[in-house]
This record gives sequence, C-alpha cells and structure tokens, in this order.
Amino acid sequence: MIWAYPDGKLIFWLAIIFALLYAIYLYRFYLINKRLKVKKTRLFLKMTLRVSYFILFLIALSGPSVGTSMKEVKEEGKDIFFVVDLSQSMNATDIGPTRLQRVKFELKNMAKQFAGDRLGLIIFSSEAFMQCPLTFDQNVFNLHIDGLNTSLVPNQGTDLLAPLQLAKDKFTSDERPEMNSKSIVLISDGEDFGDNFRSIIGELNDKGIKIFSLGVGTTQGSTIPRGNSLIIDPKTNQPAITRLEASNLKYLAAQTEGGYFEISDENQEIPDLIAAIERQEGAITGSRMVEASANKYFYFLLAALGLALLDMILPLRTINL
Repeated sequence: MIWAYPDGKLIFWLAIIFALLYAIYLYRFYLINKRLKVKKTRLFLKMTLRVSYFILFLIALSGPSVGTSMKEVKEEGKDIFFVVDLSQSMNATDIGPTRLQRVKFELKNMAKQFAGDRLGLIIFSSEAFMQCPLTFDQNVFNLHIDGLNTSLVPNQGTDLLAPLQLAKDKFTSDERPEMNSKSIVLISDGEDFGDNFRSIIGELNDKGIKIFSLGVGTTQGSTIPRGNSLIIDPKTNQPAITRLEASNLKYLAAQTEGGYFEISDENQEIPDLIAAIERQEGAITGSRMVEASANKYFYFLLAALGLALLDMILPLRTINL
C-alpha cells in the first residue's frame, strides 16, 4: 500500500489529541461509576466503535493507494526564439554587472522553465545571425548563451528587421507545422531601431508569431565601456550615454498581441514574462503512458462516516437506572 500524504507528524498529533480527549471522557465515566452502576461491556463497545472510526479517518487522511493504473499524459510544446541585441550599448553598466551579463544570467534561468519546449537563439546588431537553431537540448542552448559577447556581430547601428525576418523564415520552413505556438522574445535596450521593422509586423501576425519584448536598462542610463576607456559621442565629444528606449519595444509587443517587460536593478519582470509565454497554447507534440497509483481514501472515509453516523443515531445505554 502506498500513502499519498504520509505526514507522520500530523497523524501522530491527531492521535495524541484524540487519546487525551477520550481519556477525559473515560475519566468522566469513572467518576460516574463511583455513584451509579455502569455497564462496562457496553461502555467498552462504545469506546471500540469510536476508536474504530477515528482510525479510519486517519487512514483516509493519509491517502491510501492500492494497486496501479495506467494514465495517458499529453505533452505540449512551444517554439521560442530568443532574439538578443549585441550592440555596444549592451555593455552599459546601469544594470550590474553589465546589461549583457545580466541577460545571459536571466536567459539560463528562463530556459529551465521551458524544458519541454524548443528554444533557439538569434543575435543581432547591424546584422542578424542564427546562433542556435530550435532545439530541445538545453545543454547546447546554454553553451551558446555562455559565448555571447558584443564582438560576435558588426556594430554599425541596430537593424531590427533582419533578426525578425530570420526568425519568421525559420518558423515558416520548420519541419513541424503542427506547432501552433510560436513566440519571439526580443531582448534589447531599444536604441536606434529606426522604422524599417514595421513592415514585417503584418507577416508576423499572419503566421501567428507573437513578440514578447524585454527591455534591458534604465531611463537614467550610463556610459558604455570599451576596453579601459569609454565610447565617445562624436557629436558632443563627451562619453556617450545609453538609455532604455521602450517605445519601439512596446509597439512591437502590442502589434503582435504579445507583451512588454523590463529588467533592471529596480524592475524584475522576468516571472511575468515566463507566465505570459506559458499561457500560450502549444500543440500536442506527443503522449506517453505512466503508471499511477489508485487512491482509495474514499472507501475508508465512507466506512468512518458510517460508523460515526451509527454512533450518533444509535447511542448505547451505559447506565442502569
């Protein structure tokens, strides 16, 4: 027999409480017995009845499982592309230790929440590259996360159209058309997007691809390290300041019925992002049969209730008048 809720401490304390209360009950009869003649056999029968249904209640509370049965478990899956901005501004330190280092840390934590889904990684700045195709292998995915740095891509501005087009093409050419949940998690500080990305929004909506934007940075911003110095703004000849620009990120999320979230030292919206993606309905990718134990607590509970009812409606005479 298997116990679904083997809480030994709870059972122990319930038994102790019952024993104490019943000891008080018996002591009361002992005092009565000094003055009146008590039928001890009937008292013993009543005590046996009450102890029996109390024990049955405890057994039912423990959830006894007898035998096993086979249960079908359906597996749902989603396809998620993480699109990561690797422009120089992601080296800013307004989020410790840097924006990019924080993103790498959060990406690994998010990947753990989507163990049954296919994850892919696209990197971009002025150009976009497929860093990791869609895969169930989280070890491979995490290996690519470890290698992220701003020197992997050309940094001559930020072109958002290229990574979105790349993600859409990979979703479209996928060999698993039954996957009905396709999401892009766009991770960026939102700077220097321009307007060319707006042309692809209609195509994303036609394919049912939702964008969940993750803004990285603060509105106060910070300077951008480059080696032992700082990046200089050629217009002012002063250290360049990069700030979170959320307007385009919010626009993309709204137009594709996704969502916008932020991470910084003040805002921690990663759990909200994970919850939003999990609410997307994935296709049934398979099923498997698992062996499950059959909980039979109801029979013990029914027997206990029957004895308790008998105790209430058929009281036993214990005293001769």
